[in-house]
Amino acid sequence: MPLKKLLLKAGVNRENTRYTSEGGWYECDKIRFRQGTPEKIGGWQRISNSTFQGVCRSLWNWVTLGSQNLIGVGTNLKFYVEQGGAYNDITPLRDTVVLTNPFETTLGSPIVVVTDANGGYVDDDFVTFSGATAVGGVTVSGEYQLTLTTVPDEYTIDVGTPATSTASGGGTVTAVYQINVGSAFAIPQTGWGASFWGSGTWGIGASSTSAIRLWSQSNFGEDLIFGPRGGPIYYWDATSGTGSRGVELSTLAGASDVPLSQQLIEISDINRFVFAFGANEFGSATVNPMLIRWSDQGSAVDWTPSVTSQAGFLTLSRGSKIVAAKQSRQEVLVWTDAALYSLQYVGAPVVWTAQLVGENISIAGQNAVAYANGTAYWMGKDKFYKYDGRVQPLRCDLRKFIFEDFNDQQYEQVVAGTNEAYHEVWWFYCSQDVTQNDRYVVYNYMEDVWYYGTMSRTAWLDSGLRDRPLGATYSNNLVEHELGVDDNETGTTLPIHAYIASAEFDLDDGHQFAFVWRILPDIRFDGSTAAAPSATMTLLPMANSGSGYNDPASVGGSNSRVISRSAVLPIEAFTGQIFTRVRGRQMAMKVESTGEGVTWQLGAPRIDMRPDGRR
Repeated sequence: MPLKKLLLKAGVNRENTRYTSEGGWYECDKIRFRQGTPEKIGGWQRISNSTFQGVCRSLWNWVTLGSQNLIGVGTNLKFYVEQGGAYNDITPLRDTVVLTNPFETTLGSPIVVVTDANGGYVDDDFVTFSGATAVGGVTVSGEYQLTLTTVPDEYTIDVGTPATSTASGGGTVTAVYQINVGSAFAIPQTGWGASFWGSGTWGIGASSTSAIRLWSQSNFGEDLIFGPRGGPIYYWDATSGTGSRGVELSTLAGASDVPLSQQLIEISDINRFVFAFGANEFGSATVNPMLIRWSDQGSAVDWTPSVTSQAGFLTLSRGSKIVAAKQSRQEVLVWTDAALYSLQYVGAPVVWTAQLVGENISIAGQNAVAYANGTAYWMGKDKFYKYDGRVQPLRCDLRKFIFEDFNDQQYEQVVAGTNEAYHEVWWFYCSQDVTQNDRYVVYNYMEDVWYYGTMSRTAWLDSGLRDRPLGATYSNNLVEHELGVDDNETGTTLPIHAYIASAEFDLDDGHQFAFVWRILPDIRFDGSTAAAPSATMTLLPMANSGSGYNDPASVGGSNSRVISRSAVLPIEAFTGQIFTRVRGRQMAMKVESTGEGVTWQLGAPRIDMRPDGRR
């Protein structure tokens, strides 16, 4: 028999059985497709030894007039500006109070009790003390993270040094509080107070999910405008340096009717407007989740509509709340929980109009949208969509696989981003019963194919202002992607386990057995840093179509059926052919690497076989 070429079609398809997907790929992790063939993805490395506090949910990159390349980093605890690998704390301040003898110490304990009847603080907030005198052998000075107690007007801090006596005092102390922290993760809640009246079963109560801290941010010229969801709008002046903090926009000179609260901020670069979505009504403190307000053109501080100003507002009608917004080429796209609108600038007196461009749609969350190549892509709650002038469901070969193994109480954690160098849109999400992002799915819009894998990222940034895409990790740092071939997230180099497995394919006509005795692997290892890079090719023959196989390394797989004798074949850089002995009617193929310093690209392997009867 002639050599059989195994040139499988690009992309991974999990919409049907392994045998129905014959001629394609069925499982993968840490791979991508280039020109139709699979290869291992690039490695990643942390940008510095510095770390930030909290879980990062927002990244924004811009360059100042002084050529400072900065990244805004918003976490559930703080807000930073990254420069040169250092995370500079610019978290705005909430309040400054003067306290008298607020401290109580206990002999041998580093825990100090603080009394402050002014309130306003929540668990895990940050406070900075100055001016205190020593009490119990310790001097309380500097920044601390507080822990609430069960006693009203009281919390504790850890000063790190055990007190030498039980005492109280501290004299006249200045306490400066940062804005309240937010939740790192969405925590399911049940029982009384979990939702609105009447939403649950009598005697049991309702259930809901607490909201996580999400930031929105964008530069206004060389300065930064940012804000947490449900909070005020803040402004950071780049000329004041990274040692300064953000301040409320409403406190700046000339500020007029700045929104008190917003769910989302966006800036129109072309027309120089600042938008607040889900803001309070003009002249009122009442928040309207479907309201859009915008500042005067060219001004971040003037929000008063008048005959001499282009500031204004409008209310959307389809949906119950605004979820996301994204600037595109000639419009600002706005997603509600039920529709997509296009905001277009028409000039005074109307200024901005909203056109309904899609309805009966869904969106997973504020960060579930990515914009690439003139098209907006987003994850909904049961499918993917794109908008390129009209809204369309996105063809997805992994839809069932993803949404049937999805934690639907963690939609807000979904993060979308682009990797333009490879024409990819990435989404990171929580798989079922997992409360932290642990999976990703990729759409390659140039080749119109999908692939997936395991990876934990909480925010993503693909910017032309930095050399490579950046991802935020649960290790409290940023990592550069497509750098090297290994995992260097924590400073210790680790190998990346990458693999791809095919669907089942007939060896001959699927009727008779075939005996496979030789394979020509066709794998190259260009770019590897290992002295002797290698991969493993596994042949998994089956007696009957659809019998499947057991692969413990499969991502989310549950294949637990029997195969006939398999063959594990080590492939090195100059391996031309390998002899083996396997037989079956159908077969699947798997290629993987687990070594450090290894990267690879698979071509078109060929197998040599001969007929082996019907039994």
